[in-house]
Amino acid sequence: MRMNQVTVPATDIAASIAFYQALGLRLIVRADHYARFECPDAAGGEPATFSLHLQNTPPGKDGVVVYFEEDDLDATVERLSKAGLTFDVLPTDQRWLWREAYLTDPAGNRVCLYRAGEARRFPPWRLQGS
Repeated sequence: MRMNQVTVPATDIAASIAFYQALGLRLIVRADHYARFECPDAAGGEPATFSLHLQNTPPGKDGVVVYFEEDDLDATVERLSKAGLTFDVLPTDQRWLWREAYLTDPAGNRVCLYRAGEARRFPPWRLQGS
């Protein structure tokens, strides 16, 4: 099984498209109620896709968090901040060996830009035999 598509709610398609394009996603489908992007840097495989679907009510604060890994997290956050995006949490080293920064998209979805490297799949506490 391979995960390659995530869809999140959007209350303003145009604003959300602009936000995710600013993050570096490439818009490949656009409609009045839906948009789909290709995620860059597929690491040699098929690029994952990410989409927005229009809904009338914003998502709850405790909903899904979307994670995008960045090789040079600090430079990316600096570039995006200079481009006008506001971060809720600047890059911070976490005890689970990830470096994370958080921002919120126009619909209220939480987005985490992070750098985990090998710790994403192979943390020191990974289950034996998995």
